[in-house]
Amino acid sequence: MWLDRLTASAATPSASRESLVPPRSYSPSPRKNSQLAPSQRTLAGLGLSANKSSTPLDLSANTSTTSLTSPPRYANGSALRFEQRPPPDVADPVKVLKAVLGKPLGEHEVTDGSSKPRQRQFNGDIDFGGLSLEDFVGRDIPPQPPPADYTFELSARENRQKYQDFHNSVLKCDQVLKNVETYLTNFKAELGQVSAEIEELQARSVQLNARLDNRRNVEKMLGPAVEEVSLSPFTVRSIAEGPIDEAFLKALNEVEARSLIIEAKEKKSEEVKALQDMKPLLEDLKAKAIERIRDYVVGQIKALRSPNINAQVIQQQTFLRHKDLYAFLARNHPLLAEEIGQAYVNTMRWYYSSHFSRYQQALSTLQIHAFDQHDLLGSEPAPARRNVLGASKPAPPQHDAFSLGRREDSIKSKADTTAITAYLAEDSKTAHYLETPFRNFNQALIDNVSAEYSVITELFATSTYHQISRRVSEIFDPTFTMGHNLTKSLVEGTNDCLGVLLCVRLNQHFAFELQRRKVPVADSYINYTNILLWPRFQMVMDAHCESLKKVPAPASGTRGAAAAFSLVGGGSSDASRASVAPHAITQRFGQFLQGILLLSAEAGDDEPVANSLARLRAEYETLMGKMAKGAGDASKRAKFLNNNYSLVLTIISDTKGRLAEEQTEHFAGLVREMKGR
Repeated sequence: MWLDRLTASAATPSASRESLVPPRSYSPSPRKNSQLAPSQRTLAGLGLSANKSSTPLDLSANTSTTSLTSPPRYANGSALRFEQRPPPDVADPVKVLKAVLGKPLGEHEVTDGSSKPRQRQFNGDIDFGGLSLEDFVGRDIPPQPPPADYTFELSARENRQKYQDFHNSVLKCDQVLKNVETYLTNFKAELGQVSAEIEELQARSVQLNARLDNRRNVEKMLGPAVEEVSLSPFTVRSIAEGPIDEAFLKALNEVEARSLIIEAKEKKSEEVKALQDMKPLLEDLKAKAIERIRDYVVGQIKALRSPNINAQVIQQQTFLRHKDLYAFLARNHPLLAEEIGQAYVNTMRWYYSSHFSRYQQALSTLQIHAFDQHDLLGSEPAPARRNVLGASKPAPPQHDAFSLGRREDSIKSKADTTAITAYLAEDSKTAHYLETPFRNFNQALIDNVSAEYSVITELFATSTYHQISRRVSEIFDPTFTMGHNLTKSLVEGTNDCLGVLLCVRLNQHFAFELQRRKVPVADSYINYTNILLWPRFQMVMDAHCESLKKVPAPASGTRGAAAAFSLVGGGSSDASRASVAPHAITQRFGQFLQGILLLSAEAGDDEPVANSLARLRAEYETLMGKMAKGAGDASKRAKFLNNNYSLVLTIISDTKGRLAEEQTEHFAGLVREMKGR
């Protein structure tokens, strides 16, 4: 039977091979898998892929497109949700595929109405080629090519598998498209909802903009009126509880502004309910502010009485920084403002008097050169003063009573405008002239007066000019008295004419400085100081004149007092009388005159310096005339006078000023006159 099947399979034509194929593999080799590699199916335009599809979309193998017609797309949702039904005039795709593929090999045919398979019948003879059965089986049979029906069956199976994979891919694509359509439908619905919300927001925005414009217009018209009749809680809290700072000052200004508005509307007889309600509140706030300002200012005034306190720090950081406090107090409670102002004046009066009292005591410790009767032009030189053993005081230092030297630096030095401190004055061991303590005390006084006048002017800005001047004068009255007493103690009993004139020039300098600073309150102090200095200057000049008058004339045959003053002495009395060298008094007079002229370079015509110098010069010329009589004959007398006048002219030749020119011209005329004799 087995041999019969082999023979039949070899001899049966291709038309009957389909019925003779046994239910087994058609080839002894393993069945090959499909060469259709899994591919990534991409849905063009959607970015979606069917990852599980194993067959590429080779549409060229499908000759029928009847089953691929897409169903109609419904308006609501995807069409995949409904069953796909082909049109009635189109054949069933399954039947079309069976007609194309034919009946598959290996399947048992089913009889009509019977479940048993019908076996294939092999009818034909096998050609053994004259070989026995054993030889036929054992021979090497060359491989026979597969029958044509077998190749057709393999191709049919492959095509069917390909179409099956394609069908699965289409189903997956339909599922993906269904999901995409669902997503897009939902997105469209949401987009419509968002669009509706945007339109609603736009409508609301337009409405809100219109309301905002209306509110701004109303606020622009009603804002100032409402502000006039309202007061912020911050302002009330700042005045009632806040610290005394810039916010407190702003709150005070706001309260005063509201008060002025209420007063103005009351004058116009405008009865506004809000103003009537706010008026008691403003009064209470003013009363609270006055109370707090009083306590604050009184506390600062008490701080000025603390030991070692710097008043300028409190003045700059407290009084001047919050100067509007006193102005508010003066406008709303004048009586209390006047009392507080008087308390400040009394405190500063004590402050300056106590500090300048200590400063004066420190200056009194300075060692001052003493000028007595021996320091006059016509007096004999003072004998050498020695420190006697056991004496309480050491001998005073030596000084030049008639030469100005560097004493004028106290006026010419513009850089040194500060006063010496108290501890430096107490530690100083150097001897000074009387203008040193005078200058330092008055320099400190002028600086403090200027500073205090500036503070009073800003602090009591509501007061008049006379009230401010009166307050400053009241503060410095004890200090001014102290300065006058110091001046009296310095110039009283001294014969230092150059020192007194130096004090006069310093006092004039202080007067000019006060005028430049626009501080007129110290004018009375300056004027009284001049009253103390000028008379003393004239008294010392008169003392010099009297000393020249008292110089005795040289007696014949004796040296005398005048001969003792001679700059060049001879070995005998005749040589002394015959000497024509300049006299020692001439040297003194020339240096003294030069000092006065240097200090009077910018002197005015109303000063008594010119008259005093004229008297002193007359007495000097009279004395020289008496001295010339002891020189010998007329030619020697003329030569003696010429030498003395020439020495004076040489000494004063470098001085400048109107008064110096007059004196230079006068002595030049005397020299020419003596030379002409």
